[in-house]
Amino acid sequence: MLTMPNSATRDGYLPDEAIIALYFGRSEEAIAACQAKYGKTCHTIAYNILHSDEDAEECVSDTWLRAWNAIPPEKPARLGAWLSTVTRRLALTRYETKTAAKRYGGIQASLEELAECVADGGLTIADEVALAGAINSFLASLPARTRMIFMRKYWYMDSIADIADKFGMTQSAVKVTLHRTREKFRKHLDKEGITV
Repeated sequence: MLTMPNSATRDGYLPDEAIIALYFGRSEEAIAACQAKYGKTCHTIAYNILHSDEDAEECVSDTWLRAWNAIPPEKPARLGAWLSTVTRRLALTRYETKTAAKRYGGIQASLEELAECVADGGLTIADEVALAGAINSFLASLPARTRMIFMRKYWYMDSIADIADKFGMTQSAVKVTLHRTREKFRKHLDKEGITV
């Protein structure tokens, strides 16, 4: 196994570059390093979508498997964001499978809210690239607090109550902030010429 002594950062975790080097060296230590550094975040993302510790753990395990199979040749520029995206996609796929007969209201409501702004399918690669750019520029234009609230709801799938608690707000204030931000997002997409 490839080991990288004295590579830990001040927080005790290996830097992303060292973890990726472990993957490229086909060392199973890469998975342990990912679990230590990003396991909690990935579990939270999956749990907020699936509301099941068992399903969330399976998604996280599947994330490590996907990383093992994709790196190399892939070399993520931001490992944490890449792993979070993989976990989110796996959890949403599992959610769709599990909810064919039974729906979880909170996640379904969040997805439906965003569906008003963004199409959920039928996009070409060029459309997806344009949409990703528009989303990034929109998020960059928001005040930090509003951006964090928007991301907690629609990326991490936190509940309104959890967001209110995290930001010291009333649930009503969170709902108003999200509604106004979705309206701004829709207008931003129109301005960018993205029709969905």
